[in-house]
Amino acid sequence: MKRRTINVFSLSFLDVMFCGFGAVILFFMIINADSQARRNTASASTQEEVQDLQAQVVEAEQSLAQLQNHLQGLQVRQRQAQARAAGILQDITLHSVQLSEQQQETRARLQAVDALKAELKSLEKAYRQLEAGALQDEAPGRHLRAFDGHGQRQYLTGLKMDGERILILVDNSASMLADRIINVLRFRNLAADERVRAAKWQQVLHTVDWISTRLPPASQFQIHAFNETSEPLFRTPGTVWLDAGNPSHLDRAVAGLYGQAPGGGTNLYRAFQGAAQMDPPPDTIYLLTDGLPTQGRTKPWRSKVSAQARKKLFDAALEVLPDGIPVNTILFHMEGDPQASSEYWKLASYTRGAFFSPSRDWP
Repeated sequence: MKRRTINVFSLSFLDVMFCGFGAVILFFMIINADSQARRNTASASTQEEVQDLQAQVVEAEQSLAQLQNHLQGLQVRQRQAQARAAGILQDITLHSVQLSEQQQETRARLQAVDALKAELKSLEKAYRQLEAGALQDEAPGRHLRAFDGHGQRQYLTGLKMDGERILILVDNSASMLADRIINVLRFRNLAADERVRAAKWQQVLHTVDWISTRLPPASQFQIHAFNETSEPLFRTPGTVWLDAGNPSHLDRAVAGLYGQAPGGGTNLYRAFQGAAQMDPPPDTIYLLTDGLPTQGRTKPWRSKVSAQARKKLFDAALEVLPDGIPVNTILFHMEGDPQASSEYWKLASYTRGAFFSPSRDWP
């Protein structure tokens, strides 16, 4: 009998294999469904986190924008504060300069007040001397020339007329036309015969006339008029000095001044230089002026001269003034020159002279 052939892949075997494969597929599907659920859950959680982060980013951007706006505002206020600070510093600098100028002006006024106090003391002393009869040399009959003054008031000056050689320096610059600058500008453009009639210049002429009547008869004298130059009003051939005992010399010298018309600048340097060149030199000087000089050794290159520059010109003029000569100053005050009183008072004190500022109706 023929042996039966064994078939390994029988129907039963295939059934078992398909059943096993189906079980595997079923198991895989069950596992895959659970994984998909877990993935969906994780994805939803991640999206929520992303949305939270996006919201935080938006909030942070808004905060950043607000901070930037605030920073810009602070920068604008900083620039405004810096501009105000610069303006305040500029104001402080300007006020400091103004304060310095006011302090200088105050010091000059205080010096002028001190000079006026000294002048008042001098007048009081002269008045006491007059009452005590100390001015007996003013008795009638001693004067070679007559002068009509206002009673005894013309003697109350404290000016002692003595010396062997007396030099009278008369400022005939344009400022001698008036007390105020605006009036000086108006007068200086007039004709010479009209300038001579100016009230201030007439007072100067009367003052020189008054001095000439009190010159000691045994003395010698000379009258120099100065503005930008300095020249004697009258001279005799071969001599520097005039004879005070000669009425003709007195009359002609004073008449020469009456013919002068004020004009030009004030050069005290030339006036003192002319005094230094006189041989023999003067032993007493009477200076009639209204303020500090406006010109010096060299001609100025501009018309306006500051108070500091005038003080320097005055100091330069003192350098050529001969030593040991008393300088008696009669100051006719001028507007805008507050240092003049103190400087001429110090000059009188230094040279052992006198300082006198007359009223408008003197002598």
